[in-house]
Amino acid sequence: MTVAYVDTSCLVAIAFRERGGAALVRRLEQYDVLVSANLLEAELRGAFAREQLPFQTGALSWISWVLPDRPLGPEIARALEAGYLRGADLWHIACALYLAEDLGSFAFVTLDDRQRDVAEALGLET
Repeated sequence: MTVAYVDTSCLVAIAFRERGGAALVRRLEQYDVLVSANLLEAELRGAFAREQLPFQTGALSWISWVLPDRPLGPEIARALEAGYLRGADLWHIACALYLAEDLGSFAFVTLDDRQRDVAEALGLET
């Protein structure tokens, strides 16, 4: 089973038909399971509201949610040792590290360069 953690930047690019969005769809279709923190919903809904577009609730039906059952302090600290990230980007990395405890290997898919650099420094496949 192939799994990919998807950052909000990817879904924004797809939803708003940004450059590279079609290629990103093809890449994501290669995975059996797509996961993300439920923060993704708030970020994506915010992007739709900013653009004054209606949000389709079914747009996230293909995402499985990472729902940590404890504070992610250790994962946040580990991520910050690899490089600085702002809050939301840091949370996505921390959730991916939390998931890695159970899954081991999976891809972290993002369009954010800084986030990708930190993910790679942490040994996550990007």
